[in-house]
Amino acid sequence: MAGTGLVAGEVVVDALPYFDQGYEAPGVREAAAALVEEETRRYRPTKNYLSYLTAPDYSAFETDIMRNEFERLAARQPIELLSMKRNLVHMIEHAQKELQKLRKHIQDLNWQRKNMQLTAGSKLREMESTWVSLVSKNYEIERTIVQLENEIFQMKQQHGEANKENIRQDF
Repeated sequence: MAGTGLVAGEVVVDALPYFDQGYEAPGVREAAAALVEEETRRYRPTKNYLSYLTAPDYSAFETDIMRNEFERLAARQPIELLSMKRNLVHMIEHAQKELQKLRKHIQDLNWQRKNMQLTAGSKLREMESTWVSLVSKNYEIERTIVQLENEIFQMKQQHGEANKENIRQDF
């Protein structure tokens, strides 16, 4: 422990007890005890032995909050309980804003879904119309094919009978 303030006739002793070596040597402990004993005989403390020091300023680091708390403690008043009611108004306002955000989000989603469904519906109607048109064309093509097959069959029959007659005429 290092001495900082010197009084007249005082001896400065610098010691690092956790670092210094040799305190366990024979006779060192007894010599230290003798020095302490001598100093206690010489030094007779008075009631105001710290009078040469300036009075400490205890309020140097005091804040308004600390001052108010010290005054409350000095007056022996109970600590003010935290009021949760004052937060209820803010909580309700926050919840209402959150509810409005959610409602707007739901409304936006519903609008998007409606748009998607209307777009899909018009595409479905267009595709259905195209399908009906293609099915009708297929029906017309099949009918025309059947009609042409019938004409071919009739032509073959006519040519077949004509060929038979030509063959008979040749014989």
